[in-house]
Amino acid sequence: MFGRFGYFVGDEMFACCPIHPKSHDLWIRLSATDQARALGAAGIRPHRRFAGRGWIECDLESPEALPRAVRWLRRAHELAVRRTGGPG
Repeated sequence: MFGRFGYFVGDEMFACCPIHPKSHDLWIRLSATDQARALGAAGIRPHRRFAGRGWIECDLESPEALPRAVRWLRRAHELAVRRTGGPG
């Protein structure tokens, strides 16, 4: 989707990452509260088109950015499980 790998719980996409090796922006869908909290961190910005739906863009330019991204990915996965009622 959009030239990216999508991550789903049922039909609910909660994250996607680029297929191209030179791209380093992970897209993550969060609740409004989590989105506001995430946007306070360095390397995270509102998604250029889908920010109103809770999406953020997280730059993964270095290994130091991974723990932050994983934390938000977990939150996005939890939200998707709640929305779908699925097991995850």
